[in-house]
Amino acid sequence: MARVLGADVWDGRWVGVVLDDDVVGGWAGAHLADDVRALVAAAQRGGPLAVVGLDIPVGLAERGPRAADLAAREVLGARRSSVFVTPVRAALEAGSHAEAVALSRAATGAGVSVQAYGLRAKVLEVDAWVRDPAGPSGAGGPRVLEVHPEVAFGVLAALAAGGAAGAPGCLPLADRKKSWAGAVRRRALLAAGGVVVPDDVGQAGRAAVDDVLDAAVVAWVARRAAHGLARPLPDPPQVTPDGWPSAIWA
Repeated sequence: MARVLGADVWDGRWVGVVLDDDVVGGWAGAHLADDVRALVAAAQRGGPLAVVGLDIPVGLAERGPRAADLAAREVLGARRSSVFVTPVRAALEAGSHAEAVALSRAATGAGVSVQAYGLRAKVLEVDAWVRDPAGPSGAGGPRVLEVHPEVAFGVLAALAAGGAAGAPGCLPLADRKKSWAGAVRRRALLAAGGVVVPDDVGQAGRAAVDDVLDAAVVAWVARRAAHGLARPLPDPPQVTPDGWPSAIWA
């Protein structure tokens, strides 16, 4: 039996979904928190976590794009724009967007989007957390995985279409996640995958609908990982200069 957490960034905060194999429907609660440490602590009040899945880059490159981003963009095909290329570490640590663009161009030949730079605080927050001996890298800490929700929903759709559990493929969703049709489709896919999202999600109900659903599908991938079913993009993961086995799991 496994208890896992999936999390997405919403309005500068985290929204997290806990799944527990011992709970009918899987859903064991949802949380909001300002930082990842507080989110994990809240989720662990109900029991230890086997896996924490995060919709945030984990493992940063120093030169060139990460293999994980390129692999995820490839499997999403026409929906590839939903995966932004993670800036190199120096660009994320830059004090301004203009400086980040200059550093990125020097290291990769390309600039940095405002959206990608806007996530820098959360990326660096997670980067510090995963390396902290008192964090998940310490003895008994949960396994931490990077997940991209659109890739995960594509895998869910492939499973619903009859794909094999260990290698189902990916069927990217046509309806955008912020549309009514997209939200309905995603919630139905989650239910088919054993994750029943309740109407009342507690304090997490203040978050945007698509972010709650994204956190739920990230938790679904974390549960797949706990049972040995999730697979990395790329396979095997790319070990980035910071020593992290960088991959997007689904």
